[in-house]
Amino acid sequence: MGFFDKFFTKKREEDLDKGLEKTKSNIFSKITRAVAGKSKVDEEILDELEQILISADVGLDTTIKIIERLEERVARDKYVSTDELNNILKDEIVALLSENNTIDLEDFDFPEGQKPYVMLVVGVNGVGKTTTIGKIAKQYKNRGHEIVLGAADTFRAAAVNQLGIWAERVGCEFFSKGMGADPAAVAYEAVQFGVNEKKDVVIIDTAGRLHTKINLMRELTKIRNSVGKKLPGAPHEVLLVLDATTGQNAFEQCKQFSEATDVTALALTKLDGTAKGGVAIGISDQFKIPIKYIGVGEGIDQLQIFNKKAFVESLFK
Repeated sequence: MGFFDKFFTKKREEDLDKGLEKTKSNIFSKITRAVAGKSKVDEEILDELEQILISADVGLDTTIKIIERLEERVARDKYVSTDELNNILKDEIVALLSENNTIDLEDFDFPEGQKPYVMLVVGVNGVGKTTTIGKIAKQYKNRGHEIVLGAADTFRAAAVNQLGIWAERVGCEFFSKGMGADPAAVAYEAVQFGVNEKKDVVIIDTAGRLHTKINLMRELTKIRNSVGKKLPGAPHEVLLVLDATTGQNAFEQCKQFSEATDVTALALTKLDGTAKGGVAIGISDQFKIPIKYIGVGEGIDQLQIFNKKAFVESLFK
């Protein structure tokens, strides 16, 4: 590993640590108080740990699963010291994420043989969807890929303009038919443009639909089907962007969007702005959808590829 590789790796680690500070403080101050004066993990500590995980928005079902695994460990080993608790908790959470199809990717990249690689990006207004698209495009562009950003959020002129600004900033192609155009047609033609121009990646922005609006969710399904008609197998990725600060509401959004679009990956934004970063663990577990990106700051390079081991290690530092 060269000097610059080491530098950027260290910066990513520092950004991750800083981005999870609020969640770490929320979890660890409470765990420290729970185990104070005790030498072994007992039922009382497990009960308190259950409340701590729930308060970090890990979610009830996932929390119960983690506690049950800890209980099995305590029963098997007969004696588990409070000093061992963090390491055991880390192991169980990493194991949980491994079971949920979360793969530790090394970099921003996509499978060979899929060109253009089509990514459909969905999520409600305000979660940072368009900004996330811009940051992903920038990372792909830095690696020499040719990108097209397709503006299929045609309900708001501001959305089209914002995506165009990102395309200019990144230095990639921008495909738009303006406000009011049929979103499914825009998505279809954006893919067609990517094919004709031999681009590597097509990223399609969609309207920030409220997950309670059933007709709008049906429109999202129509967009997905339109893309598939133009390029069999596409979209290759349906990325749902969730705002980590919304906590349990993110679970409901994930449920509704998964039903409408068959979500294949998650991006969690604004982790640096919440003490409830445990939502990453809970959502991945409950929906069996891998986390691919996490936002740990506003900087363009602070959207990171999610690495479960690095995430959990940072959480328990």
